[in-house]
Amino acid sequence: MHTDSTTPSPFALPDEVKSFCEVARRIVREELLPLEQEYLASDKHAYGVKETINLKNVFGEDVVKRLTKLSHDTGLWNLMVPEEHGGSGLSMLAQIAILEEFNYTPVPFPFANVPNILYQCKGEQIERFLKPVIRGEKTTCFAQTEPDAGSDPGGMMRTKAVRDGDDWVLNGTKMWISMAAESDIIMVQAVTDEEKRQRGGITMFLVDRNNPGMRIEECGIRTWLGPKPSQYVIHFDNCRVSSKDVLGEVGKGFTLGQRWLTIHDRLLRGPYALGKMQRALDMSVEWSKQRVTFGKPISERQAIQWKLVDMYIDLEALRTLTYSVAARADAGEDVRTEAALVKLVSTEWGARSVNEAIQVHGAMGESLELPLTLFYRYLRHAQIGGGTSEIQRVLIARKLLA
Repeated sequence: MHTDSTTPSPFALPDEVKSFCEVARRIVREELLPLEQEYLASDKHAYGVKETINLKNVFGEDVVKRLTKLSHDTGLWNLMVPEEHGGSGLSMLAQIAILEEFNYTPVPFPFANVPNILYQCKGEQIERFLKPVIRGEKTTCFAQTEPDAGSDPGGMMRTKAVRDGDDWVLNGTKMWISMAAESDIIMVQAVTDEEKRQRGGITMFLVDRNNPGMRIEECGIRTWLGPKPSQYVIHFDNCRVSSKDVLGEVGKGFTLGQRWLTIHDRLLRGPYALGKMQRALDMSVEWSKQRVTFGKPISERQAIQWKLVDMYIDLEALRTLTYSVAARADAGEDVRTEAALVKLVSTEWGARSVNEAIQVHGAMGESLELPLTLFYRYLRHAQIGGGTSEIQRVLIARKLLA
């Protein structure tokens, strides 16, 4: 919830949340921004990798320890963890306001990044899977997409799981799986009933990274998202998974996947884009005032002013939409369609705003010493990853047409 060049949010946040936002803003400016040049110059960070992993990849142990201790000391480590699991119990609106602050820079800040569906763990699953992730000892990834099953995973999924005694045997291939090589726990969707499929025939399994029946292509798939590969192919070859490692209920895995997508890959794209858009606008305003051409700052030229105004409009509109949907989620509403709307406009408006910022900066905007090109690549990718913009429009159309 930045105020650098915006009016206050119309959504009233409790004083406790405002305090968290102030702490986050101070951490970004005092701790993370000074590390930005080193981060941008590194060839060791990868898109989509959890915060603690990217920190360890780029910086020395002293930086990682300092930031991790700061996260614990300020209470930000448990930002997204429910109270019943020792977390802050903060609302979705509060989480989004705080996460927006941290997305002001690409330098990651460590916290317990727990998939919301992992709280479905029961019995011994809590000790084996959930608690280590909360403590930051283990990381997860979500494996749904396949070579022929991207936009239509329910209808085209080929990875199958067959019951064999107390185990399930998985066979198939997952593709474009972010962070697979860095993850300890793979949340895998597999077809367990060919007839029912997404209507009760897909199950979610928690597969340990060291399972001998699972192989990850470590070389990864090279993309323009960063210097290191971040997307991987996972092969399951008679991979045996205990029935104790089914997440939730048998046949309910597709519903769990949609719940993960609704929050983590759609609604949380809002603050993911907002922080970057705010930074792009702040940088553009500052640059336009100091960049002089033909005898005067470019801030005095209408062509530049209108770009800044367009960026500001996108930012304010997205912030209002995102905060509104978060508040509705906190009220218990079904926000699947609205979360799809947030993902659609946050990625499209976000990429558009950062593109304008690059243009305002001219040749300097292409410099890898600035975060703008990295922001643009991340936001442009988000129009494809996790469900394309076209799929989000399909979801929204379904609600409009009942």
